[in-house]
Formats: sequence, structure tokens, C-alpha cells
Amino acid sequence: MRKASRLFEIIQILRLAGHPITALQMAERLEVSERSIYRDIAALQAMRVPIEGERGIGYILRPGFHLPPLMFSAEETEAIVLGMALNKRTGDRELGEASGRVLDKIAAALPAPLRQALSSRALHAWGSAIPTADAVDLGLVRRAIRDEEKLAIDYRDEQANVTHRIIRPVALIYYSEAAVVVGWCELRDGIRNFRIDRVLTCQPTGIGFRGEGEALRRVWIAGWQTGGSTAPASA
Repeated sequence: MRKASRLFEIIQILRLAGHPITALQMAERLEVSERSIYRDIAALQAMRVPIEGERGIGYILRPGFHLPPLMFSAEETEAIVLGMALNKRTGDRELGEASGRVLDKIAAALPAPLRQALSSRALHAWGSAIPTADAVDLGLVRRAIRDEEKLAIDYRDEQANVTHRIIRPVALIYYSEAAVVVGWCELRDGIRNFRIDRVLTCQPTGIGFRGEGEALRRVWIAGWQTGGSTAPASA
């Protein structure tokens, strides 16, 4: 988690807690070290965020501090509820958990009538979720796309042939039957799509392709438009 996101998360944790929260509790929730939390608390206090407390006892956010409120219409609130429900069907565990946190944060900022729309059971996304792929951490793929880092994968094609690929991932598509990662394949020297359920191994390489991601996405989209299809070329 990037530092800016972590600082925001710490404020949210303290704002929603209503009681002192220890650095250890925040560290476990954010999956960082206690030392990182102590540094972040100090940074927030230096920014005049009214956090009080001390090590071993816990921290609280002094009343009166508010982040800018989010205001939605009833229709916008319903769109969020349905969107988060659909999100949980992607088979992406991290995104599913993030959906719950999104609703909690929005609920904390909404007036009571709209908060009821978030907690009601009037809207549902029906159908089975995308099967999860044990060999692939979709969170890792999304981070590689954001950070523009190459991935090393072993891929089994439709004919059951297995090849080792180095790809530059640029997009992740959640279809109803499977998730697909789109990337520039160095073996094929072109944009290819890889069904997650056919990826046997997936590892970060530590090798970046900084500054190339957006250009590769333009190549991918141009291929869609030229081919008249919404699916990229197969692997």
C-alpha cells in the first residue's frame, strides 16, 4: 500500500473506531509493521491532524476533524450498492474485501436516509462468481499493471501446450466465465490475452516497463477497433 493511501486509511480507521486503536491493531489491518504506523502517525500529527495517544495505549482522532463529505443521490447510492455486489463476483478476493470497506466508508459519511439504502437488501447481483485460480493472485496482477512491472508466467494454451512467457500486463478483464489479463507478450512480440485459469505460475520479475503502459493500452484498444471485436488476440 502506498504511503498516501495508508495515511488516508489510518484516518478512516480512527474516525470510525470511536475508541483508542493501538498501532499493532492498525498494522495488522493494513499489513505493515508497527514502526510504519508510528511513522505515519507522526506524519499525520505534523500535518495538524488531531490524533492523540501514545505507544502501547492507543490512538484516537479528536472530535471535530472531518474529511470532505461524500454526498450521493438515492440513485447514485443504489448504483454503488449494485456495483460493489457485482465486484464481489469477479473472483478477486482483494477487490471483494475492498468492496466492503468502500461501503463502510461511504456509510460513515452519508445521512441516515441514504445510509439505509446501503444496508438494505433490495438490490442483488445474482449468478455464480468467476472461479478463482489458485495459481494466480489477481491482486499481484493488478499491482503489476499499476506499477508497470513485467510478470513471468507459465501458460497452457487451448491445445494444452505449455510455454514460459514474460509479459507486460496492461489490463485485467473480468468476463462472466473467466478473468483475462491483457499484456504485451515478449515471446509473441505483440499484445495477447491470457485466461487466468490457464496460467500455471505467475511471478513478478522486478523488471519495470515504466512509461510504456498507456502506449500499450492504446495499441490494444486500436486492435479492438481494427478487428471489430471486444476481445484481444489469443495467446
